[in-house]
Amino acid sequence: MRRAADHLVQVFAGTHPAEYVEDVLGTVHRRFDGRPVRDFVPILVERIARGELTAKAAAEAAAPSEAPADVQPETATATHPAATAKTAPGTTADTLDSSGRHSPEIDRPLRMWPPRIRSKGFLSLILVVAVAVVAAVVVVNIRQEEPPPPPPPPLTIVRGVIGSEKKAFFEDPRVLKALADKGVKVDVEPAGSRQIATSIDLGRYDFAFPSSAPAGELIQRQRRISTKYTPFSSPMAIATFQPIADLLTKAGVVKKGPVPTFNVGRYLELVTTDTKWDQLTDNTVYPVNKNILVSTTDPRTSNSAAMYLAIASYVANGSTIVHGASAEKDVLPLVTQLFTSQGYTDNTSEGPFNEYLTVGMGPTPMVWIYEAQFIDAATRGRIKPGMVLMYPSPTVLSKHTLVPLNASGDRVGRLLSTDPELQRLAAEHGFRSGDTAGFAKVAADHNVPVATDLIDVVDIPSYDTLEHLLDGVAKSYG
Repeated sequence: MRRAADHLVQVFAGTHPAEYVEDVLGTVHRRFDGRPVRDFVPILVERIARGELTAKAAAEAAAPSEAPADVQPETATATHPAATAKTAPGTTADTLDSSGRHSPEIDRPLRMWPPRIRSKGFLSLILVVAVAVVAAVVVVNIRQEEPPPPPPPPLTIVRGVIGSEKKAFFEDPRVLKALADKGVKVDVEPAGSRQIATSIDLGRYDFAFPSSAPAGELIQRQRRISTKYTPFSSPMAIATFQPIADLLTKAGVVKKGPVPTFNVGRYLELVTTDTKWDQLTDNTVYPVNKNILVSTTDPRTSNSAAMYLAIASYVANGSTIVHGASAEKDVLPLVTQLFTSQGYTDNTSEGPFNEYLTVGMGPTPMVWIYEAQFIDAATRGRIKPGMVLMYPSPTVLSKHTLVPLNASGDRVGRLLSTDPELQRLAAEHGFRSGDTAGFAKVAADHNVPVATDLIDVVDIPSYDTLEHLLDGVAKSYG
C-alpha cells in the first residue's frame, strides 16, 4: 500500500496534493475491511483510487468552462485548500499542484478545445461515463472478493467384502463417481463367496456381497439379518477356445448355434469313463494325455464351484434336484471326482479366468466362469480372436446377494438396486441388472453372443443339501 501511495502521488502530482491522494487511497482501502481474501487488495485499491482521482481531475478541468464568456475571473480557488493560483486577464484558470507548478497533464487552455467539447453537456457526459466506469470496477472487484462456496460435506465411507468377480465394477471410476454423487465412498475387499460366508470376520465390514443366494442366506442366518438385496445376477458359463469347441462338437458335448451350448450329461459320461483328450476322434488340436475336465475354483471357498456342483449333482441325480441323505450319497462320488481330478484350484473365480485370458488353452482349455466376467473382459479389449463363450445345459443363475450389516451397508444395497445409473453401469460390466436393454447393447457392441432368453435354467439345492455336498467334497481333499 505504501508503494501504491508513492506511485499515485507521482502520477497526480500536477492535479492533486499528496495528502489528498493518500486520503483517497485510505478511504478506498477501508472499503475492503473484513474481506477474507487479502492477496489482491493493494492492486484493487490502487486501481479504484486511480479511477476516482482521474475522474476528480476531469471534473476540475471542466469547471471553468461554465463561467459566462464575457466574465473573466480574477482568481481561481483550487479544489484543494493547499493549492491556489491567480489568472491573468483574458486567460482561463490554471490548475496548480502543491508546489505552484503547472501540471503537464492538465495544463491546457480550454479555449484551444473545440466549442463542442467545451460545451457543458459534453463535459457532463464525460464525467458521468468516468463515474460509471469507476463504479463498475468497484462492483466487479468486490464481487470477485466474495468468499467461495463451502466445500461439499465429506463422503460416508462404507466398507464391504465382495465376490472377486465384482472387483472391476467397484473399481470403475464411473461407479465411484455415481456413488460419490450420493454421498458414499465404498471401499471393498475381494474374497471367495463361500469364504465370505464361512471364515471371514464380518465385524470389520458394513456389508457382505457374495455371488450367490446360498452364501447370502448363510450370512443372514448367522447374524440374524432379514434384509437382503439382489441388484444383479449372472448365469454360469464356460470360457473356451474355438478349436476345443470344434473338437467337443464332434464328441457330442457341444452343440453349435448362435450361442454354443455345453451338454453337461454327455460331459459327465466322458468324466465317468476317464476319457482323455487324446482319445477323442480326430483330435489334432489338443492331443494331450489329460482327463477332459472343466477348470473350476476351490469348492471349499468359492461360490462358482458350488454352482458347478449344483448343476453336476442335478444331472447326476437324473435331472432332479438333489434332496435327502440318500440322493446326496448317490451323487457325491461323481461330483467329488470333478474337483479332486483337477489338482490345485484357486479360491476365487478371478484366478482361473485370468489364466485363461493370459496363458491360453494349454493349462486351461475350459474354465468355469460367470457370464459377466467374459463380457466385462470383452469391454476392456481382453478377449482375443478364437476365445468362445459357451453356456452349460442346464445352467444356474447366480444371484449376487448383498447382506447389509448396518445402516451404511443398507444404504449401499438400496443404491445398487434402485439407482438407474448404477444399474446401467452394472450392465456395462456384464451383469444382468434391471437395465436389460443396456445389457443386450453392451454384449452386441463387443460381439459377444449371449443367451438373451435363459430357458434351460435349474434351481440349486436347498442351503442344507448344498452344504452337505460341499462338506463331503471337502473331506476328500484330506
